[in-house]
Amino acid sequence: MSTKIASQKIKTSSLTVVISLALVLFMLGLLGLVVINAKKLSNHIKENVGFQIVLKDTTSAAELDLLKQELNSSPFSKQVDYISKDEAAQKLQKELGEDFITFLGYNPLLSSLDIKLHSEYANVDSLAGFEKYIMQKHFVKEVIYHKDMIKQVNDNAKVFSIYILIFSGLLLIVAIALINNTIRLSIYAKRFIIRTMYLVGATQGFIRMPFIFKGIRQGIIAGILAGLLLAGFLVLSTRYIPDLLQLQDPNLLALLFIGIVLLGVLISGLSAALSVRRYLRLKTDDLYF
Repeated sequence: MSTKIASQKIKTSSLTVVISLALVLFMLGLLGLVVINAKKLSNHIKENVGFQIVLKDTTSAAELDLLKQELNSSPFSKQVDYISKDEAAQKLQKELGEDFITFLGYNPLLSSLDIKLHSEYANVDSLAGFEKYIMQKHFVKEVIYHKDMIKQVNDNAKVFSIYILIFSGLLLIVAIALINNTIRLSIYAKRFIIRTMYLVGATQGFIRMPFIFKGIRQGIIAGILAGLLLAGFLVLSTRYIPDLLQLQDPNLLALLFIGIVLLGVLISGLSAALSVRRYLRLKTDDLYF
């Protein structure tokens, strides 16, 4: 009867370790999702800022085609859209709700090119260089972009990245401490067995390996459970925030899930090895405290 109770306690202890480890890894996975999505969201915002090239009425079709080809082949432009005078007028009329062309007697708007940038080029310095270069073309009237907004987006992204990095470091330290303490407590119950095996001549490596393998096994199971919880959380989140689905990259998510499992294996296996080492070095009298 006592053997059965002891076996149940061991199973309960192992289950507690796995659940605790899975929850900690789940929290780390959530933070990983925040980091991935924050970066992609920042890039998405930057890529939708862009700038506008306003063309003079004297611009010829050949000059326009040449400029479009040049912009499309450049490394900084992600998308180039041509807006004719008529299209610009229709858009403005829709926004104003009035036919201003009939009132004025002519269309005062000019044709333009809307440029969407790759995120790494969406900064004030790069745009200032583009503006200087493009304004050298005689058929370009002006280049329009929101300097303050672009600067604010980049500054906010930097500040947010610093805060996320600090918080990630703190959470990782807390996670390692929690997992280490949980595994140490589970091995604490077997400290007399460890000591007995050592006294009868078993090598430290022979004693340590079963605990390390068990820790690795627990880390794998906990990592898979954490990954499933993370996948469930992501599915529920996209139901309430459909746009969140567009930000997801399957390759990055796969790397995140693999990273969670590997982190669980690394921390649990290392914690098990260090805990066994500690009890092997303790004096017999110290095992009772």
